[in-house]
Amino acid sequence: MMHAVWIEKFGPVASAEIKEVAVPEPGPGEVLVRVCAAGVNFPDVLVIEGNYQVCPPLPFSPGKELSGKVEHVGEGVTGVQVGDRVAALVEYGAFAGYAIVSAAHCFQIPEDMPYTDAAALGLSYQTAYFALVERAGFRRGERVLVNGAAGGVGLAAVQLVKALGGVVYAGVINEEQARVAKDYGADHIIDLTDGPVRDRLREQVRQASDGHGVDIVIDPVGGDVFEASLRALNWCGRLVVIGFAAGEIPTVKANYLLVKNASVSGLQWSDYRDREPEKMDAAQRHMYELYRLGKIKPHVEVIEPLTEFKRLLDMVKRGQVRGKAVLIPA
Repeated sequence: MMHAVWIEKFGPVASAEIKEVAVPEPGPGEVLVRVCAAGVNFPDVLVIEGNYQVCPPLPFSPGKELSGKVEHVGEGVTGVQVGDRVAALVEYGAFAGYAIVSAAHCFQIPEDMPYTDAAALGLSYQTAYFALVERAGFRRGERVLVNGAAGGVGLAAVQLVKALGGVVYAGVINEEQARVAKDYGADHIIDLTDGPVRDRLREQVRQASDGHGVDIVIDPVGGDVFEASLRALNWCGRLVVIGFAAGEIPTVKANYLLVKNASVSGLQWSDYRDREPEKMDAAQRHMYELYRLGKIKPHVEVIEPLTEFKRLLDMVKRGQVRGKAVLIPA
């Protein structure tokens, strides 16, 4: 038996409980991982509430990223062995003592990487990497505005832009977020509260870029910040939508795209995991190399036992976590 955050009915996080349930058995192509650390992400809240675009069948344990040790392998698994230290990205199941993972979605983690770093160097970094490299087509030397720059995906994007040779414009809402973004490499701070944001965001970007604007925007915020960011794009700029943390889904004014030859694209990262896992694997190996070289490192601000899952999920929902929060199953 194992302890797991167990969802029997969609609803507020406060209604979720930890229960003792049976340890699952891996099927063909799957492995059983003893979970040593699990990252907490904003989509976990949406999944528990039943508001995510893909909701698991009830009952289930939430959690989309984990690290741990392989305990058992299913039929046909050859690339992963019992005892391997791995990280994994799953649709659900990480907030538990053990988790079933597709062998194709397991990554061998470096021997000197702590489990907490391995769990945190998962969904947020994959999302930031695919938004920047795959969707935006980042090129060395480009200027990138990262909105929500102190959050999980935002801080990952800040680090990746710097590691890959870009210039970071970090969109933040307070001095604490600005400090964290600067600590992890941001070149310029853009105050998203300096209103009206529609005009002031563009003005700040132009002042910081000598009138050029930015080449790329990574936007997990939405709302008014989205439209303001479009106005801050340079000619042939690219904006990638990865979420709506502000709570408002914006609409695109196509005249901005026309007059600037700009483009807007979206990223649903799990589609790449399911459709092109080889790209996911290549991205993770690249990021492990950047980690080994000291160019990126997750900012794990909060580490708590599984029993504190409600508090950590609430902190993430309220935007009170800089970087990542991690749960440790008993």
